Order: sequence, then C-alpha cells, then structure tokens
Amino acid sequence: MIHMNPALWESFGDEQQQAVMDGHRTLLKEITESGEFVSTYGLGEPELSSVVAVRNGVPVVTDGPYVEAKEFLAGFILIDVETRERAHEVAARVPDAALGVGVEVRPVMYSAGDDL
Repeated sequence: MIHMNPALWESFGDEQQQAVMDGHRTLLKEITESGEFVSTYGLGEPELSSVVAVRNGVPVVTDGPYVEAKEFLAGFILIDVETRERAHEVAARVPDAALGVGVEVRPVMYSAGDDL
C-alpha cells in the first residue's frame, strides 16, 4: 500500500513529480514481465472519502475519514510473489518508498470467491 503526503508531493517541481511517475511505470513494466504483477489502483484523496456505519440498523454516511495524520493511503499494487522478502524488494523499488512516506506490505488473506 502506497502512502502519500500531499504537502510533500506539492513541494516537488514538475520534473521531480514526473520522475516519480516514470519510476512507477518502470517498476510496473518489470513486475508485469516477471509475472508478479496482479493489479494496481490509485485511490482518491481523503477529501473525496466517506465512511458508512450502521447504527441501530440504519446506514449513516459521514464525510472523511479525517485523521490527524499528514499521510494517507494513495493506492496499492497487488503482486503475487514467492516470499515476504521478495515483497519487500518490490516495495523498496516503489518510488514513494524513497520519499519518506513509506510503502506498507501486507499479505492478502482472502480474495473474491474464497470461502470465509
């Protein structure tokens, strides 16, 4: 999962932002060619988010989440690798990992069609 700090991103010039995006394209091409790539999605900014909770049987939708953090989950890349170590190798190659906001690695516990 790729975290982002909007203030940090906005502090970059066009050339530095383009370098990050080019780095993503290069990494995605490499893990596609290796057969490890499954999918990737960029997520909307927190201001576009909403939270749905059911209270007394009634769905309640609120804006947010508004957390006291500078970073937010910006997107994810789903890969299928043999080991946790390989997942860490790929995560270290995500350009955002070098920006100081981090790339979180988590295993997939189940997917659509699995018995829960």
